[in-house]
Amino acid sequence: MSKALLPQPINNIRVSVINMKIAVVGDYDKNRPSHVATSEAIAQSANYVSQAVFVQWLPTQSLEVNSALSLLQEFDGIWGAPGEHKSSLGIINAIQFALEKDIP
Repeated sequence: MSKALLPQPINNIRVSVINMKIAVVGDYDKNRPSHVATSEAIAQSANYVSQAVFVQWLPTQSLEVNSALSLLQEFDGIWGAPGEHKSSLGIINAIQFALEKDIP
């Protein structure tokens, strides 16, 4: 779909208040193109709709323990990072938490 067919923002003013918090569950690697692209895609999308978005990458190993999952409740959305993960259990726990708590 071309950009011309998408709804256009009313203005290009950046909102100074954070409207949304996104957790990206994955083991960020600045040398992995898909990780850089994920962060850039979220930033560009937020800018396109004139929204301020806070993005935090959460290492998969930090989510292996159920008690650590409660911090995901603070986010409006949970994004599973592309690629391999250091902890399959951590990413699965995050997905299960999102499903159970109805967090997109």
